Formats: sequence, structure tokens, C-alpha cells
Amino acid sequence: MWELNEEFQARLSDRLKAPLPGVDAQIRMSPTPINQERFAFKERPDAKAGAVLILFHPGTGGIHFPLIQRPEYPGAHSGQVSFPGGKYEKSDRDLLHTALREAEEEVGANPSEITVMGTMSELYIPASNFKVLPVIGISFSTPRFVPEEKEVAQILSADVGNLMKQEIAVKDMIVGPNIKIRSPFFTVEDRVVWGATAMMLGELLQILEDIR
Repeated sequence: MWELNEEFQARLSDRLKAPLPGVDAQIRMSPTPINQERFAFKERPDAKAGAVLILFHPGTGGIHFPLIQRPEYPGAHSGQVSFPGGKYEKSDRDLLHTALREAEEEVGANPSEITVMGTMSELYIPASNFKVLPVIGISFSTPRFVPEEKEVAQILSADVGNLMKQEIAVKDMIVGPNIKIRSPFFTVEDRVVWGATAMMLGELLQILEDIR
């Protein structure tokens, strides 16, 4: 069982200071095109900066972190499961501040109760033209999460131990006009977690495997 204690905190801190798994870990969970010519995405020079928060906290049976399901809307990430997070604002001190601010706005996480441990590798998301920095934090108390009703349809609780045991599944999806992909995914509370969030999870789980 994974326990949130000082030993876990120290191991995680040391691992995040070392070279990160990066693309090799992300790519394991990357969707692949079924029709290649419709999937020629490259990072654009005008990509927007953003950050998400991976917030470890005590939960039933071990360490948990929140994911959110977006509401249905006319947009690139309608209904998808993601980490709390969003766009860098000029008022933010840095991307760490962006992640903490957005998590407070979206799920009510109190920044004063969070210790930032470090960051993972940035990831470019073609669908929304964002370059996202995943920030890892720890709260030794269990937060009382409250969803922001306009941005969050539901808050999910991801169990680290459960994710570490999951076999990676794959499914075919249609994500746009004539755009078909084959995507690896995780399952959290019976929700499919795929795309950029699954790619970040791929790196996170490799980091956790390294400190097991």
C-alpha cells in the first residue's frame, strides 16, 4: 500500500530533482493516428502556457489525487477527464502559481496546505494549442474539495495503488471530422482517462515506479 508520509515525500523530492522520464514515458500513453495524413500536428510558436496540479493527499487505502471531468461544451476538451489546471495569467508569479490558483478555483484546494514538490516534463496539446507544465504537490491533510460548477462537472479521486496495478487498455476513437485515433487509456471511477492527461499519468507512474 502506498502511504503519504515523510519517506514518500523525501523519495519523491529526490526523484524530481533527477532527470525526468520525459517523452519516453509520455509516448507510451500517446494516441496514435489511424489515418496519418489527418494527424500532422506540430507545436506552434504561439502556443499558450498553462499548468496543472497533481495533488497527492491521504485517501481511503493509500495516496489519492483529484481529477476533474469537464462539463459538455463546444470546445476541444468537452467532457474529458483532466487534472485541475488552466492558463497562465499575467498576474501569476510563475507556472507553479498558475497550477495552485487554478486548483483552488476549480476544486477548492487551499494553497496554504500544499507543499510543491517539483514539476514533470512539459507537454504540448495540439487540440487547444497549450504547452502545459504538470506541477506535483502534497497535502498531508485530506482536502475538502468543492467543484466550481461552471468548469467542473465532477471531481474524481484517483487511487495511486489502483493506477499502478492497471493494465494499459487501448480503444479506437473519432475525435474530429475524419480524424480517427487509437488511444491507450486508464480508468478512474469508471471514467476513461486518455490523451494529454493519460500521457502525463504515464510519466507520473514511471516516477512512482522509480521510488517504489
